[in-house]
Amino acid sequence: MSTIEPVIVPFASAAAAEGPAYVNTPTAYDGILLAGFGGPEGQEDVIPFLRNVTRGRGIPDERLEEVAHHYRHFGGVSPINGQNRALKAALESELAARGIDLPVYWGNRNWTPYLDEAVQEAADAGDRTLLAFATSAYSSFSSCRQYREDFARVLTDTGLGDRVTIDKIRPFYDHPGFVEAFERGVREAIEGFLAQGVDAADIQILFSTHSIPTADAQRSGARDIDWGEGGAYAAQHEAVAAWVMDRVLQVLPTAAGVSWELVYQSRSGPPSQPWLEPDVCDVIGELPARGRRAVAVVPLGFMSDHMEVLWDLDTEAKEAAEEAGLLFVRTPTPGVSPTFVAGIVDLIQERLEGRPRDQRQHLTELPGGFDVCRPGCCENVRAGFKPAASGIAP
Repeated sequence: MSTIEPVIVPFASAAAAEGPAYVNTPTAYDGILLAGFGGPEGQEDVIPFLRNVTRGRGIPDERLEEVAHHYRHFGGVSPINGQNRALKAALESELAARGIDLPVYWGNRNWTPYLDEAVQEAADAGDRTLLAFATSAYSSFSSCRQYREDFARVLTDTGLGDRVTIDKIRPFYDHPGFVEAFERGVREAIEGFLAQGVDAADIQILFSTHSIPTADAQRSGARDIDWGEGGAYAAQHEAVAAWVMDRVLQVLPTAAGVSWELVYQSRSGPPSQPWLEPDVCDVIGELPARGRRAVAVVPLGFMSDHMEVLWDLDTEAKEAAEEAGLLFVRTPTPGVSPTFVAGIVDLIQERLEGRPRDQRQHLTELPGGFDVCRPGCCENVRAGFKPAASGIAP
């Protein structure tokens, strides 16, 4: 007689512990955990920060210094911590305006304030059922599972695993609050080019996101869904970009003829390791041969104007466009726009209310967007599976 293995969702709230894809049971959370990437806030922080980011890979400081010049160009200060301070304050204001009495705790994976400190602060205040908002919208190891592994590590290392639970808000790549800034930015960029006398057929829209190893991309998202060659990570970006362009054409018919494609940026692996392509600067260099006169780069994979936007797009991509003789615009990220902040609180309310999936806001028809990650999703090829919160153990 066969037995059914019990579902194990470690470190989860009671409503999520049995592993439902969508949690339809209202949950009385005690606090919100704003989980960020972190960044240096001075020249002396840069190398220690990069050591944290690359921990376990044995990368010498000499190689880290090759990346450090991006930060040193801006005085060693990443804008990301300031952006998260602003987001925390905006969330607190929006929660208060809706009468939701929940504190917001902020912690980072790679720099102060660390996640360990934030979770300990919450526990000391008696707030032990936490709902995490990770500052990355898509499904992949680095944008989802790594945060969940960090939650598990923190709860284990602090000894709070038997008292504190951490659930995670679903991937929000196609939530209207996130997408609105990109749609508006594309529309305004096209309008600006047309006003300068550029024909629609001569305009190129490049939706840019962080490249990741191809093997990791192929393992992104739930394993029982056929996402295509680039896994859920590529499929989600493609779907959102297509929605944005469809919407722009609906409200701006003069945009008919504008071309678009998905590109990647910020790869950091060895040349021998395949990463998602094409690179944004490589594509920009090809545009004159395609007859393009203007390019708008849309930071579709990014929530705010942090270093990958300021350096890779505002510096390197802009220089590539200048060398190619192209008009160039980089469109805005959501940042702390009222629409985006309201969207985050909508996502929080989904879980507070146990809102059914058919009552949740989403703009694409892709499957997924799970509250509790499915077993085996978003595996890190290099390191394999580690314990992770807010998902069914593989």
